[in-house]
Amino acid sequence: MVKRALISVSNKEGIVKFAKELSSLGVEIISTGGTYELLAKNGIKVTGISEITGFPECLAGRVKTLHPKVHGGLLAVRSNPDHMKQIRDLGIKPIDMVVVNLYPFKQTIQKENVTLEEAIENIDIGGPTMIRSAAKNYQDVVVIVDPQDYDMVLNELKENNNVSLKTKFRLSLKVFEHTSHYDALIQQYLRTQISDDSFQSTLTLTYEKAQDMRYGENPHQKAVFYREAGNCKAFLTEAEQLHGKELSFNNINDTNGALDLLKEFDEPTVVAVKHANPCGVGSGDTIYEAYMKAYEADTVSIFGGIVAANRVIDAKTAEEMNKIFLEIVVAPSFTKEALEILGIKKNIRLLKLTDISRKYPKNAIDIKKVGGGLLVQEINNSLYNDDDLVVVTKKQPTAEELETMKFAMKVVKHTKSNAIVVAKSKQTIGIGPGQPNRITAAMLAIEHGGEKCRGAVMASDAFFPFSDCVEAAAKAGITAIIQPGGSIRDQESIDACDKYGIAMVFTGMRHFKH
Repeated sequence: MVKRALISVSNKEGIVKFAKELSSLGVEIISTGGTYELLAKNGIKVTGISEITGFPECLAGRVKTLHPKVHGGLLAVRSNPDHMKQIRDLGIKPIDMVVVNLYPFKQTIQKENVTLEEAIENIDIGGPTMIRSAAKNYQDVVVIVDPQDYDMVLNELKENNNVSLKTKFRLSLKVFEHTSHYDALIQQYLRTQISDDSFQSTLTLTYEKAQDMRYGENPHQKAVFYREAGNCKAFLTEAEQLHGKELSFNNINDTNGALDLLKEFDEPTVVAVKHANPCGVGSGDTIYEAYMKAYEADTVSIFGGIVAANRVIDAKTAEEMNKIFLEIVVAPSFTKEALEILGIKKNIRLLKLTDISRKYPKNAIDIKKVGGGLLVQEINNSLYNDDDLVVVTKKQPTAEELETMKFAMKVVKHTKSNAIVVAKSKQTIGIGPGQPNRITAAMLAIEHGGEKCRGAVMASDAFFPFSDCVEAAAKAGITAIIQPGGSIRDQESIDACDKYGIAMVFTGMRHFKH
């Protein structure tokens, strides 16, 4: 039986209607602060918490429910005679229902320019304590933290004059999910306030469900998409879908890869991705020019691919995009005409990500799940240090070759290892991704580039273990190479470059991507 309910909510959605229904069922209602005022204003008979505890709310509301007359009423096990005798002797009455949701900590820290003091003031103390007490004693106390559960509880009370043990248990579980999420948000935020960049001895992460997926990587796998609970303006989770059917597991994974690469560029750039690897990348003076370069880089692989652009998609670019089948186009915006053109195809997904060019936060981490654990690392925010660039060959690269080298290194950094990229005039010519040896990756890139390789540059994500990649580059007509260096056999590659008149630059920074 539910005879007494304590209600104290930050989220007032539906609470007046719920409290009125409880009152009509004969439930005594206790409340605090703003919730008390709201219920009383709406004509609901309500008892203030101070009348129950005999102690005034104090410290600007920081202390109001932390009292034995509250927690004794919640934690007393009704089937335990000793418990019931003790609360009777102490003048404590049982509380059979708690309806509480917590101070809006998440909403507070998502505000622009929020101060640490504001965030701290929105850390709830009494609320978590109450709902944990109620959840621990779930067999006797109904605890509600989500307004979506009001109707379910009311229906059971009306039909059975009680709430089932099964429902109480589910609501109890929801409490511990809620408080663990809340506490994780707090510790994640507080960690951002210190400059210590070491990894903590324990790792607690929290995410919120964004959507259920139709299936995972393959149709027989169940899947769901979770988003980080913090401020994620630079991320795919903040994209607004303007057109097309729901994103799939692979759509999200591939689009994320496209965004990672796109964020390397400031000039108008288009990245085309297939199976999480770039298949065509182009930069130009306009987004149209950039798209045409990306498309012409690999007109076969882009079909059914993901396209990410860092400028508004205009009608001219949309017309070209519409000539082939694309799964997704993501951009900071689309002109009205471009939306009309692309929207002709009902299956294409159009995503608007206003902050598409915003770099990821410096404290962002990369996580890989392995059996029984996690691998956690800083995200790869570097390309190379200008001071570490060394020309190791007799031939010096031209200014144009150096620009193209930088372009190619940005692409190879986001290509699965072992990776080789051949580029010319800020356009990829050939990409060799994910091979067990470097020469195969090089041959794939060169084979795709064909005659276009003449006068192009080659970029490698890691050092050359042998001179075979240089030999292949020379045969293809490649004139400059950029790679990290660091092999015990570097000199063999340097000698080969000198032999064929190829300029080679060492960056000193490897970019494995597995």
